[in-house]
Amino acid sequence: MTEGIPGTLLLDPKVIEDPYPFYRRLQTQAPVWQVPDTRVFVVSSFEMLADAVARVEDFSSNMRFLLYRDEEGLPSRLSFGAAGIDTLATADPPLHKLHRNVVFSELVAKRMAGLEPEIADVTDRCIRRALDDRTFDFMASIGDVVPITVISRLIGFRDSDPDLLLRAAFDSTALLGATLSLGELHTLVARSGDIAAWIADQLTAAAHAPGDDILGAIAQGIKEGVLSDLEGNIILHTLLGAGGESTTSLLGNAVRLIAENQDLQQDLRQHPELIPAFIEEALRLESPFRLMMRFVPKSAVIGAVDIPAGATMLLFWGAANRDPARYEDPDAIVLARRATPRHIAFGRGIHHCVGAPLARLEAKIVLNALLEHTSNILLDSERSPAWVNNLLVRRLDHLHLQVVPR
Repeated sequence: MTEGIPGTLLLDPKVIEDPYPFYRRLQTQAPVWQVPDTRVFVVSSFEMLADAVARVEDFSSNMRFLLYRDEEGLPSRLSFGAAGIDTLATADPPLHKLHRNVVFSELVAKRMAGLEPEIADVTDRCIRRALDDRTFDFMASIGDVVPITVISRLIGFRDSDPDLLLRAAFDSTALLGATLSLGELHTLVARSGDIAAWIADQLTAAAHAPGDDILGAIAQGIKEGVLSDLEGNIILHTLLGAGGESTTSLLGNAVRLIAENQDLQQDLRQHPELIPAFIEEALRLESPFRLMMRFVPKSAVIGAVDIPAGATMLLFWGAANRDPARYEDPDAIVLARRATPRHIAFGRGIHHCVGAPLARLEAKIVLNALLEHTSNILLDSERSPAWVNNLLVRRLDHLHLQVVPR
């Protein structure tokens, strides 16, 4: 029975900060849960989530609503109406495949694979600056900076301002974070027009001189009529948010885990070949994107629960990745955990994140460099880590560290 689960728990700031007891409660009592007095459904078990992802016709990636926190603390929906545009991450087949082929050409794949020296250079400069002071905010000094710099270069933006792009990336995930009031949501929607105008100028320049990058690929797709101007703009905005946010969250979460666990930290120092396995556990334990949203175009049933047409479903990767029915000792870091069953921190099915290899590469480079340049990393005893109040992402707003440089 689910009568005892208050709907306000979903957006309770304390639950967002530490969601895992709530996730376990849902998995035990209601793996498919209707938030009371709403048309929002939450899927928290691995089994039910895998079922939902496989049923594209029943559970569409098309985005028809934004969520906000109403005066009672419940998730409410703001409809896009006729303004909804389905592109890439929010597109269903066959449109999704068409967009994916345009954006991620063979040339772009080669460019992504060749970014390692640039990532290492950006990382080294950030770490050296941060270590000048033995106490620093990892997020502001490294965790926020490296990913937004890398994704900007991969896309091919010209003369970009990292601070502007970082704010735009965080704004895009705040729009989907469900914790804003309706007024705050409207303000943020209006502000998103600034980055849209800037991206439009970038596309205009790329149309005249396209490069071997994502910006050039999208400009060419627009020229050939595969994409509209608006579709190209939305795709670039989405990639900026997803590419910057996912890796930023991964880096902060991983470093926090290392700083909290001295035995783990020393093990990784002595055996750096274990860092990739640790990255996978960090992704599983603290999934950078907690959830993905789905639209229900026609009534459906999942887990014996009737889902009405027009409902919104939230597929909680962050819960499924700690599902005890799927993972042994799900809340522990197990570096020797067998490769299967794999986590789904980067999604599952047709919308599995194409940037996952890049995020893993960035994390490996940053963690290797941070451990190499220090002999100890601790949390700042006077300033605790703080999470952003966002249902969508598991990102640290700040992570103050005390370090001993080598």
